Amino acid sequence: MNLQKILPDRIGFGTAPLGNMFRAVPDDEANATLDAAWDQGIRFYDTAPLYGAGLAEIRLGGLLSSKPRNEFVLSTKVGRVILDEIEEGSHDLGEKGSLFEFGRPNKIVHEWTAEATERSLEGSLKRLGVDRLDIVWVHDISQDFHGDLWLQKFEEARTGAFRVLSRLRDEGVIKAWGLGVNRTEPVELALALEEPRPDGFLLAGRYTLLDHAHALQRLLPMAVEQQVSMVVGGPYSSGVLAGGSHFEYADASTEIVEKVQRLKDLADRHGVSMKAAALQFSLAHPVTAAVIPGATKPSRIAEDLAALHEQIPADFWRELREADLVSPQAPLPGGV
Repeated sequence: MNLQKILPDRIGFGTAPLGNMFRAVPDDEANATLDAAWDQGIRFYDTAPLYGAGLAEIRLGGLLSSKPRNEFVLSTKVGRVILDEIEEGSHDLGEKGSLFEFGRPNKIVHEWTAEATERSLEGSLKRLGVDRLDIVWVHDISQDFHGDLWLQKFEEARTGAFRVLSRLRDEGVIKAWGLGVNRTEPVELALALEEPRPDGFLLAGRYTLLDHAHALQRLLPMAVEQQVSMVVGGPYSSGVLAGGSHFEYADASTEIVEKVQRLKDLADRHGVSMKAAALQFSLAHPVTAAVIPGATKPSRIAEDLAALHEQIPADFWRELREADLVSPQAPLPGGV
């Protein structure tokens, strides 16, 4: 099913930060942020077992389990099974390093088989306190592996998670499934399959104002041709586009900081907020169904919603193009 027919709005809420990403978020702060999202009309929520070893799902469940189930759209991910057993030492999260070092200490099993997929879904439903999911993403197939190993993991997912989720979709248990990744290659492979066929994909950090050229080369033309939709995760590039210091889950390099400053200088000259430029850029591509910025403070919800509707002059986008700060192939708002 086309994701644009499932999603209620063009903006949702990404809950990775509520898994204590980068810092320990107090429960009352997390709960207040979720309440603010609901009260201000957010009705699409994305989460994953990986986020704090189940912490984000538990916190999100504290909100959604008390709401009418037909009033929101919920997506989570498979590929990680959270155990009751406690991990001795830090979690091995591959390229994501110590991203969730402040999360729960439970052991995490990285597996994309059919059996692990079913266990993952059962665990998510329990932590979220709901009876069904709308969209399920196959999480990070390529994230933690190098060389030919990620292709082996893709094959594990193709014969395991892909088939389970395709069956659940066909049975009406879920509405759609796809890949949730921050690399374009696994989505390109999935779209090249005759079956099982994903309904869409969640691409984190790879179609942002700061980093989009690679996605425009192969993946997004394939998605246009096949009429497959994208949800953009991490639209602020791990926070660096919104005043933070992280890019790609780590401290931003000098090169990245300098490029962000060039973007900000241009935005300031036109009286444009960086959040507005970032969100509206990602949404301008016809493949994009929604963006899902994350937050850990209630005030950020209002900022994101205001950014979505901020009026940006065409001259800003034109100068952005002329300054070679965006790819020539990137669609811009207003057809600039």
